[in-house]
Amino acid sequence: MAGQAHHHPRQVGSKLKFGILLTGFILVVEVIGGFLSNSLALLSDAGHVFADIIALALSWYGVRQAERPASRHMTFGYHRVGVIIALVNAIAIFAIVGVIFYEAYRRWQQPPEVNSSLMLAAALVGLGVNIFIAFWLREERQRNLNVRSAFWHVLGDALASIGVIIGAAIIMLTGWFVVDPFISVLIGLIIILAAWSILKEGLKVLLEAAPYQVDVSRMVDALRKIRGVKNVHDVHVWSISPELHAMSCHVLIADQMMSQASEIRQEVEEVLRREFDIAHSALQMECQECGKNDLFCSLVPTPQKDEHESHQD
Repeated sequence: MAGQAHHHPRQVGSKLKFGILLTGFILVVEVIGGFLSNSLALLSDAGHVFADIIALALSWYGVRQAERPASRHMTFGYHRVGVIIALVNAIAIFAIVGVIFYEAYRRWQQPPEVNSSLMLAAALVGLGVNIFIAFWLREERQRNLNVRSAFWHVLGDALASIGVIIGAAIIMLTGWFVVDPFISVLIGLIIILAAWSILKEGLKVLLEAAPYQVDVSRMVDALRKIRGVKNVHDVHVWSISPELHAMSCHVLIADQMMSQASEIRQEVEEVLRREFDIAHSALQMECQECGKNDLFCSLVPTPQKDEHESHQD
């Protein structure tokens, strides 16, 4: 949209690769710190960090796939590879939360004794690096569902590090090891909300639902007000990816020269682009009404010829 900076996929990919390297550093620190301090919390968080590395790597792969050009087999290109990867990441987040809840239950039953000072130091390192990565990806997450899923993986790990830090501080002051599982459950609930948001948006794209940013009724009213447009019907609005919207429809106009019809088509495309952020539109201009003029058309599969009929043809 106007006024927004557009980030090239290669730039986003470079940021994700840098994030993978930094997250690998956190993994090494937390694994070493977990073993030396006998902290189950740190080792559990290290498992979460390992999942973050996988999520970032998958997100990087999805961004690279979106750069591939369209072909005769993939006429829309590979944008939805990133959506599928984002869904996989969201499901992985739910699995991680399940592990967090399970570990929280175990620690509630038998809180382990740990070296809280070393636990605190390692968690502080993890928190600092995760905050940097989240800040590094903050702009791209607004425009790319795939990057957003990776961002929430990283932010979830930052929240886990905060939980470890709070737990370490309380252990140092009071010796109450039982606060660690309580904090872990709160972190898990926050992560679930983020994962659900990603999962819901990704499924809407795969189901080709109208994007929430587009008010279809208002869009149709705006198109019908354009000079020369008599009616609009057979409307379809969907998302190729969360940041790339598309629309097709029939536009009824008067019987006129192609040059005049072209001017109307250009104005329709401009309204779609300017007011509804729809960059790709397929418009069927017609001067006679179709058999059905329903605003939304029900799609019916074309009957397939059986093998015997095909050989006779």
